[in-house]
Amino acid sequence: MSALTALRRGALLRAGPPALIAAALLFGVLSVGYAWIVARHLRNDARETSRLLGHVFAGLNDPREGAAAGALLALADEVRHLGIPLAVTDTAGRITALDNAPFGADASDATRRAWIRELDQIHEPLVQPGVGTIHYGALPAARAFTGLAVLQGAMFLSLVLLALWAMRERVTAARDRLWVAMARESAHQLGTPLMSLTGWIDYLRENPGTPASEFVKHLETDAERLQRVAKRFERIGRPARLEQVGLGTVAERVVAYFRPRLPTLAHSVTITLRSSGAGPTVTGDPVLIEWALEVIVKNAIDALSGRGGRIEVEVEGSNSYGRVSVLDDGPGVPAEMQHQLFEPGVTSKTGGWGIGLALARRIVEQQHGGRISYHTAVPRGSIFVLQFPLTSK
Repeated sequence: MSALTALRRGALLRAGPPALIAAALLFGVLSVGYAWIVARHLRNDARETSRLLGHVFAGLNDPREGAAAGALLALADEVRHLGIPLAVTDTAGRITALDNAPFGADASDATRRAWIRELDQIHEPLVQPGVGTIHYGALPAARAFTGLAVLQGAMFLSLVLLALWAMRERVTAARDRLWVAMARESAHQLGTPLMSLTGWIDYLRENPGTPASEFVKHLETDAERLQRVAKRFERIGRPARLEQVGLGTVAERVVAYFRPRLPTLAHSVTITLRSSGAGPTVTGDPVLIEWALEVIVKNAIDALSGRGGRIEVEVEGSNSYGRVSVLDDGPGVPAEMQHQLFEPGVTSKTGGWGIGLALARRIVEQQHGGRISYHTAVPRGSIFVLQFPLTSK
């Protein structure tokens, strides 16, 4: 992934949430505004209808000649004013009245009957004895509600598409970042034994008379670690192997590897192991469990870099779980980072990619059904606990 591509994707991701918020606000404003217009229209219709009914009742009760006819004419005017599409046909099917039609008085009979058929598709016509059949359409307010529903549907669809786009960009960026982080992690894993081998080779060059037997064990250890690193990355994405693994044995191997490679002069770091033996025994993949523990120990060593201190690794078991605790007296993890410490990309190290602890959690929790947690040590420092279910006997 090029730097330009990363910058573009970063900009898109940063623009995603504001765009969603802006779209949601626009949707809300349009919906509220449109609903307010429709509500005002309905209030006006209710007021005018009430006024009309009062006028009709008053006219029907007026004993003066022509008052009732005037009230009925007022009713017809109000129907026309409300905008209700209306047509009346007699018992023979002849068109006797039209109101609020979308054409003029000179429209052909075919056009009028086609319009009546459209009205019948909206509402079932009413048969009125002595008058004929009344065909009517929708109120303007109903059409306004239909428009509101269409507007809301369009805005909702736009929000869904925008959210899907932002999610896809986020997933793509996270995947690219994960690939880069995995490459960096592989280089980091290979770097420790390679640097150690280089150190031994330089020492032999400066001291050619040194017996080789003094360094064979260290060279073999580094070569074995290179092999284990290669095996680790072969296991990523595959089901964990199920073997009987002694947590004490794994911890002893990890501590034995790091102990001769810790700084001993300026800012010295010491590491101790407290374990009652090879157990407790859990079922899992020894290569992956060792990797998870190494990540935690290496994390403690990095925390003490430049200041020195001590690291304590303790192995213990209970009735159902085996635990490996790694304690250091370093500065600890800032409180604002503790809740997302095991998320990919979260790190307090300069130049770090935050993949190690995420890998450790995946190994412990997803592949072995255990639990990994962080606690603040007293008076200072960090405690990481790796907990695995014990093998049932």
